[in-house]
Amino acid sequence: MSIKSLLIGQPIETRKESHERLSKVTGLAIFSSDALSSVAYATEEILLALVVAGTALINYSMAIAVAIAALISIVATSYFQTVHAYPSGGGSYIVAKDNLGDNAGLVAGASLLIDYVLTVAVSITAGVAAITSAVPSLSEHKVLISLAAIALLMLGNLRGVKEAGRIFSVPTYMFVFSIFALIGVGLFKYLTGSEPSPAVPVEAATSYVTIFVVLRAFASGCSAMTGIEAVSNGIQAFKPPEPRNASIVLIWMAAILGSMFIGISFLADHYNILPVENETVLSQLAAAIFSKGPIYYLIQAATALILILAANTSFQDFPRLSSVMAKDGFMPRQLGSRGDRLVFSNGILILGLVAAGLVVVFKGDPHNLIPLYAVGVFLSFTLSQAGMVRHWLRLRGKRWRRNMIINGLGAVTTAVVLVVIASAKFLNGAWIVVIAIPVIVFMTKKVKSHYDSVARQLSLEGAPRAVEYTHHSVIVPVSGAHQAVINAIRYAKALSKDVVAVYVCFDPMETTRVKQKWNRYGMDVPLIVLESEYRSVIEPLMEYIDGVRETHKGGVITVILPEFVPQKWWHHLLHNQTAWLIKGLLLFKRGVVSTSVPLHLEE
Repeated sequence: MSIKSLLIGQPIETRKESHERLSKVTGLAIFSSDALSSVAYATEEILLALVVAGTALINYSMAIAVAIAALISIVATSYFQTVHAYPSGGGSYIVAKDNLGDNAGLVAGASLLIDYVLTVAVSITAGVAAITSAVPSLSEHKVLISLAAIALLMLGNLRGVKEAGRIFSVPTYMFVFSIFALIGVGLFKYLTGSEPSPAVPVEAATSYVTIFVVLRAFASGCSAMTGIEAVSNGIQAFKPPEPRNASIVLIWMAAILGSMFIGISFLADHYNILPVENETVLSQLAAAIFSKGPIYYLIQAATALILILAANTSFQDFPRLSSVMAKDGFMPRQLGSRGDRLVFSNGILILGLVAAGLVVVFKGDPHNLIPLYAVGVFLSFTLSQAGMVRHWLRLRGKRWRRNMIINGLGAVTTAVVLVVIASAKFLNGAWIVVIAIPVIVFMTKKVKSHYDSVARQLSLEGAPRAVEYTHHSVIVPVSGAHQAVINAIRYAKALSKDVVAVYVCFDPMETTRVKQKWNRYGMDVPLIVLESEYRSVIEPLMEYIDGVRETHKGGVITVILPEFVPQKWWHHLLHNQTAWLIKGLLLFKRGVVSTSVPLHLEE
């Protein structure tokens, strides 16, 4: 406990939960770091897709960026309405579930859970790529660096929402200011006629590949959209009035994101930046504008930090979404409980471990992970906006037609983009997400089915299931005659008149000594000696218990386990833990109860 307190801090009282809420400034850093950080690689993903056709289609990059920026504004406007319509949070999952049914809600929830895991893996590996662009000698250690970054983010978020906000706000704003400085100086040089890098020779484009390549570039650039829904999932993390503060942060995020994305894309086009191995497009752009001096390294440091900390958005939203789904019975209940620091600790740990596994499997390369990206988030966008259309049709409140048209436009737009992304990226890895979503939906339904079955069987409604036992047998497994056993025998005799002790024989000479001691100290309780052909305590004991069950079919058996408890934790390592194994096996036998009688030892 002292190590835990050192790492994540002292427990916070439940009544202080309201003091852990976020302001708009801190909330922007927490919930928009994912979306804002995407400008570090979204333009590069567009160029990587276009350059496949040589340099013939590079000039389309700016048009694609403008289209994506327009899409950002449409989706942000749609989610602005969602924030006010569903102030309790939950985002796409709640909206889809309430308006389109459980299946649609589970698809949206599964899509977002996958996207949050991918966000952590992509953001971390992209941040490490920014580091290795500036310091190439670290390239061979990128997986290890990525895993260390995930561990630090897990630790920071386990310390609590408010403390995580303090830690992660500075890098977020440092990145925003450095990117706007880059764009500002770059535009100034453009407007004053400063010469860009030598023009890239443009090859002729063949018409049959143009549409496919442009659509694929658009799909890749849509990675800039991930994280827009984060605010709608975390409304309750804001200070009151929660919906108003959350909606303001959503507007700020969309405006900053769109401005930075358009600015970087324009400058990359103006300076004729093309993707190269071992150096990011943003790194090349910063070097072209500032040369490789202090400002360049400041931008690279800020980029690396924001990309690594962008995963923090997922560490906020994955646990929150999991907790909402857990309260509905679709996820394990452990995910719905807050930890010592008033955060959903189990969700944070699961997210970190799964993302770390992805980093190892994909060898820390963000370009291998990005094709899996965005399919899930656009599916959740579409279901959320379709759900909002149904919401306005049902309620028909003030300005419902206008609101329905806005959400309808968002649903249609994101549905079209979803089809484009899924088809363009399917063979590059999107098929994994397409398969994973129904698998997760199936698993959540099985979890719900289990909880419903448990609730039915535990319900007091209807005929009671309690059984009147006709006999009570008490069995005390013993390893010899000693103080712990004598304590257990006293307890057993207080429960029933039918008490037997059971000893498993390994050594006939030792068994003789045990019998002699038992005749003296056994308190008139019979000692049953079982033979063990293969030197196992468990097998003969379980066979004996099954025999008693057959003899007294309407009865109950209590197995009493004598245990001595050492004072120091490491003393347990010096003793067999057979009692734990016996208790575990007896848990699955009907009509059998196990209990321990501890004897606490002195040092």
